[in-house]
Amino acid sequence: MSGVRVLVDADACPVKEEVYRVALRHQASVVIVANAYLRIPEHRLISRQVVTDGFDAADDWIAEAAGPDALVITADILLAQRALEKGARVLAPTGKPFTDASIGNAVAVRAIHADLRAGLGENAPRGAAPFSKQDRSRFLNAMEVEMVALKKVAR
Repeated sequence: MSGVRVLVDADACPVKEEVYRVALRHQASVVIVANAYLRIPEHRLISRQVVTDGFDAADDWIAEAAGPDALVITADILLAQRALEKGARVLAPTGKPFTDASIGNAVAVRAIHADLRAGLGENAPRGAAPFSKQDRSRFLNAMEVEMVALKKVAR
């Protein structure tokens, strides 16, 4: 086994099946973290961590567990920042990597969008763009790259 772990912020993650496929090919363990019971495949490398339904409980668990041997899958920019601070690699479900170089800008843009939504009230645009086949394909390619990089560091 490589010693590499994949930590998934799973409640709204659209790429869990892809995570299983890539992680298992690399013999990496996967922890699905959610605040409710989610079905997972029966496999010795796949486990679930059900956390309380407290605010940010899943994020807190993932941030605590993250480290240089982990790839964190999340769309949450603040969780991405916390995981990067712990030395983890971080990938959004769209295949976009969060890095030390990009996270500051992502946090700033998030704050601007939050301010705009607060100012616009009911007229604020809602949600992200629909998840596409291109996002799924980009995610698969990006996760493969991240797994190879993590395995090199783990050696």
